Amino acid sequence: MRAELLQLVPDESRVSTSESVLQQHGEDLSYHPPHEPDVVVFAETTEEVADVLRFANERGIAVTPFGAGTSLEGNAIPLRGGISLDLTRMTRILEVRPDDLQADVQAGVPRSALNAAAGSHGLFFPVDPGADATLGGMAATNASGTTTVRYGGMRAQVLALQVVLADGTVVHTGTRAVKSSAGYNLTALFVGSEGTLGVITELTLRLYGIPDYVVAVRAAFPDVESACRAAATMIGSGVAVSRCELVDSETIRQVNDFKGTDYEVMPHLFVEFGGSEAGVSGDLDATREIAEGEGCTSFTAERDAAARARLWDARHNALHALLHAAPGKRSYATDVCVPVSQLPDAIRLGRSLLDETGQLGHIVGHVGDGNYHIALMLDPGDPNEVARAKALNARIVDDALARGGTSTGEHGVGIGKKEFLAREHGDLLPLMRGIKQLLDPKGILNPGKLF
Repeated sequence: MRAELLQLVPDESRVSTSESVLQQHGEDLSYHPPHEPDVVVFAETTEEVADVLRFANERGIAVTPFGAGTSLEGNAIPLRGGISLDLTRMTRILEVRPDDLQADVQAGVPRSALNAAAGSHGLFFPVDPGADATLGGMAATNASGTTTVRYGGMRAQVLALQVVLADGTVVHTGTRAVKSSAGYNLTALFVGSEGTLGVITELTLRLYGIPDYVVAVRAAFPDVESACRAAATMIGSGVAVSRCELVDSETIRQVNDFKGTDYEVMPHLFVEFGGSEAGVSGDLDATREIAEGEGCTSFTAERDAAARARLWDARHNALHALLHAAPGKRSYATDVCVPVSQLPDAIRLGRSLLDETGQLGHIVGHVGDGNYHIALMLDPGDPNEVARAKALNARIVDDALARGGTSTGEHGVGIGKKEFLAREHGDLLPLMRGIKQLLDPKGILNPGKLF
């Protein structure tokens, strides 16, 4: 296979069967068992992607797109071997159009690189999943993160796509116009499809003006429920928060140990506002009043950029702190999202279920939009620990669905959420399978995912 692929991508370094390269492309950040591809192809152009897919489709060879490898549900693990199609060398920022608040990029551009290019125009790209993921991979999983409460996730930011279908056909969806009523929204279909319908090679994305004035807040609460109620009240009252994040007391304890900080070991909300100084000041006062009404014990506001970065460090280092506290283990993360009004009760149940497992873990969440995560540490080789984690996840998902929520707010279905997709959208699975059959009749694109 490698010899044939080298005729399409004539560069020894870009068609690899090196054991270290295969190992890197056989895993992600999740607990899911690794599975190596047979070969890794590093594509640099849409034409090369099309050639590889045409080759694979003719021979029935599995192809799994690969970005930064930071997925959390085994989304990029090549379950059936074949070709891991690495897009990280497709790193051109094709055009930044500040007057249109848009940028065209190749799929392998990291979000930090786009922000560096947009920043010189006073603009930024808002989706922040934590990791410095590639924009193609973020679109493929409909990633979101800390800023979703204000800006929305990837599906809200993608105006147009260039996609290569399974047979090598290159299609373009969407336009540079910010809205359209022309036919089916195929752009939105490919966003979140996890590489099962086509391989995204270029994106047209929205950009936003960098706020003139930004304030970040760290507020401690006596319990998780009061913190969640405060978050729900902030959103309901119209306070224009850019981020609203929950970190539970166990996370704070672990971050203190990991970073040497001395935060109160209590649940915290981390909140950020951006806009004009007058507008932000009003939002800050309203937030302080709401927090105090829910028993807030400390309220720290930071305006300086360096101080804001230090304040957010506790949230961004939550997973690293957990890994530090449990050396040699992997993180198992749940990812449900519920209506904001249901969040306090949902998290209360989540905390009790986590305590029942007896395993080290924590709860964090994008509580402004109802998305929360339970992360617990386990040994993937210990069937008892894995079974307890899966049982917890199943109960968390059942609870979320009963509250009108979803089994995955941002991580995607991948390997780990397949049974829950059927539970959540069982009546729609025949329609989804029909779309898959139409676009990928031989089933070569990221097989074993979603269904």
